[in-house]
Amino acid sequence: MMTEEMKNCSYCSEGTLLDAFGIKIGELPMSKVILFKEQSHRGRVIVACKKHVDDITLLTEEERKQYMDDVSHVAEILHELFHPDKINFGAYGDTMHHLHFHLVPKYKDGFEWGGVFAMNPQAVTLPQEEYDRLIGMIREKL
Repeated sequence: MMTEEMKNCSYCSEGTLLDAFGIKIGELPMSKVILFKEQSHRGRVIVACKKHVDDITLLTEEERKQYMDDVSHVAEILHELFHPDKINFGAYGDTMHHLHFHLVPKYKDGFEWGGVFAMNPQAVTLPQEEYDRLIGMIREKL
Protein backbone atom coordinates (compact mmCIF):
# COMPACT_ATOMS: atom_id res chain seq x y z
CA MET A 1 0.00 0.00 0.00
CA MET A 2 1.35 3.41 -0.98
CA THR A 3 1.23 5.96 1.83
CA GLU A 4 0.79 9.69 1.22
CA GLU A 5 4.51 10.15 1.89
CA MET A 6 5.35 7.55 -0.75
CA LYS A 7 2.99 9.21 -3.27
CA ASN A 8 5.07 12.38 -2.85
CA CYS A 9 8.37 10.51 -3.24
CA SER A 10 10.09 10.64 -6.64
CA TYR A 11 11.51 7.14 -6.27
CA CYS A 12 8.29 5.50 -5.08
CA SER A 13 5.81 7.21 -7.39
CA GLU A 14 8.09 7.20 -10.47
CA GLY A 15 5.86 9.75 -12.19
CA THR A 16 6.37 13.38 -13.00
CA LEU A 17 8.40 13.87 -9.81
CA LEU A 18 11.06 11.48 -11.13
CA ASP A 19 10.79 12.79 -14.69
CA ALA A 20 11.97 16.19 -13.43
CA PHE A 21 15.53 14.91 -12.93
CA GLY A 22 15.85 11.28 -14.00
CA ILE A 23 14.89 8.43 -16.28
CA LYS A 24 14.36 4.95 -14.87
CA ILE A 25 16.75 2.42 -16.41
CA GLY A 26 15.65 -0.71 -14.60
CA GLU A 27 15.53 -2.59 -11.32
CA LEU A 28 17.82 -4.84 -9.32
CA PRO A 29 16.79 -6.99 -6.34
CA MET A 30 16.78 -4.13 -3.79
CA SER A 31 17.02 -1.01 -5.95
CA LYS A 32 15.87 1.08 -8.87
CA VAL A 33 18.53 2.43 -11.22
CA ILE A 34 17.92 5.89 -12.64
CA LEU A 35 19.89 7.87 -15.20
CA PHE A 36 20.43 11.39 -13.89
CA LYS A 37 19.34 13.72 -16.70
CA GLU A 38 22.05 16.26 -15.93
CA GLN A 39 25.09 14.60 -17.49
CA SER A 40 28.05 16.87 -16.64
CA HIS A 41 29.52 13.59 -15.42
CA ARG A 42 28.94 11.12 -18.24
CA GLY A 43 27.20 8.03 -16.90
CA ARG A 44 25.91 9.55 -13.65
CA VAL A 45 23.14 7.46 -12.14
CA ILE A 46 21.12 7.13 -8.97
CA VAL A 47 20.61 3.81 -7.20
CA ALA A 48 17.47 4.20 -5.08
CA CYS A 49 16.39 1.62 -2.53
CA LYS A 50 13.11 -0.11 -3.38
CA LYS A 51 12.07 0.17 0.25
CA HIS A 52 10.92 3.63 1.33
CA VAL A 53 13.32 4.34 4.19
CA ASP A 54 15.18 7.50 5.14
CA ASP A 55 18.41 5.88 6.27
CA ILE A 56 20.42 2.74 5.56
CA THR A 57 20.23 1.81 9.25
CA LEU A 58 16.48 1.25 8.83
CA LEU A 59 17.09 -1.74 6.54
CA THR A 60 17.50 -5.22 7.87
CA GLU A 61 20.98 -6.70 7.61
CA GLU A 62 19.90 -8.78 4.61
CA GLU A 63 18.26 -5.78 2.88
CA ARG A 64 21.32 -3.62 3.55
CA LYS A 65 23.67 -6.21 2.11
CA GLN A 66 21.51 -6.64 -1.00
CA TYR A 67 21.21 -2.88 -1.48
CA MET A 68 24.96 -2.35 -1.21
CA ASP A 69 25.52 -5.29 -3.58
CA ASP A 70 23.24 -3.49 -6.06
CA VAL A 71 25.22 -0.23 -5.64
CA SER A 72 28.48 -2.10 -6.18
CA HIS A 73 27.11 -3.89 -9.26
CA VAL A 74 26.08 -0.59 -10.83
CA ALA A 75 29.50 0.91 -10.06
CA GLU A 76 31.15 -2.03 -11.83
CA ILE A 77 28.94 -1.40 -14.86
CA LEU A 78 29.89 2.29 -14.92
CA HIS A 79 33.58 1.40 -14.73
CA GLU A 80 33.19 -1.05 -17.61
CA LEU A 81 31.18 1.27 -19.85
CA PHE A 82 32.62 4.72 -19.16
CA HIS A 83 36.14 4.08 -17.79
CA PRO A 84 36.11 6.87 -15.19
CA ASP A 85 39.22 7.59 -13.15
CA LYS A 86 37.05 7.48 -10.02
CA ILE A 87 33.41 7.12 -9.05
CA ASN A 88 32.14 9.38 -6.29
CA PHE A 89 29.32 8.02 -4.16
CA GLY A 90 26.92 10.46 -2.54
CA ALA A 91 24.11 9.60 -0.15
CA TYR A 92 22.76 12.78 1.39
CA GLY A 93 18.99 12.77 1.81
CA ASP A 94 18.65 16.13 3.54
CA THR A 95 15.77 17.13 1.31
CA MET A 96 14.67 13.84 -0.27
CA HIS A 97 13.93 11.39 2.51
CA HIS A 98 14.39 8.18 0.56
CA LEU A 99 17.61 6.16 0.68
CA HIS A 100 19.52 6.62 -2.57
CA PHE A 101 23.11 6.90 -3.78
CA HIS A 102 24.37 9.14 -6.56
CA LEU A 103 27.10 7.33 -8.51
CA VAL A 104 29.12 10.04 -10.21
CA PRO A 105 31.87 9.04 -12.64
CA LYS A 106 34.76 11.51 -12.43
CA TYR A 107 37.50 12.03 -15.00
CA LYS A 108 40.92 13.60 -14.29
CA ASP A 109 40.59 15.94 -17.25
CA GLY A 110 36.88 16.55 -16.67
CA PHE A 111 34.34 18.63 -14.83
CA GLU A 112 34.87 19.03 -11.04
CA TRP A 113 37.87 16.68 -10.82
CA GLY A 114 39.40 17.00 -7.35
CA GLY A 115 36.29 18.48 -5.78
CA VAL A 116 32.87 17.55 -4.52
CA PHE A 117 30.32 17.06 -7.28
CA ALA A 118 27.49 19.56 -7.53
CA MET A 119 24.07 18.13 -6.82
CA ASN A 120 22.66 19.51 -10.05
CA PRO A 121 24.94 21.87 -11.98
CA GLN A 122 22.29 22.19 -14.72
CA ALA A 123 25.01 22.47 -17.36
CA VAL A 124 24.68 19.41 -19.62
CA THR A 125 21.45 17.98 -20.94
CA LEU A 126 21.34 15.55 -23.84
CA PRO A 127 19.09 14.94 -26.83
CA GLN A 128 16.58 12.14 -26.18
CA GLU A 129 18.45 9.82 -28.57
CA GLU A 130 21.59 10.09 -26.40
CA TYR A 131 19.63 9.42 -23.20
CA ASP A 132 18.13 6.37 -24.92
CA ARG A 133 21.60 5.18 -25.97
CA LEU A 134 23.04 5.55 -22.45
CA ILE A 135 20.03 3.83 -20.92
CA GLY A 136 20.32 0.96 -23.39
CA MET A 137 24.03 0.50 -22.64
CA ILE A 138 23.47 0.38 -18.88
CA ARG A 139 20.25 -1.66 -19.05
CA GLU A 140 22.02 -4.34 -21.10
CA LYS A 141 24.51 -4.84 -18.24
CA LEU A 142 22.01 -4.80 -15.36
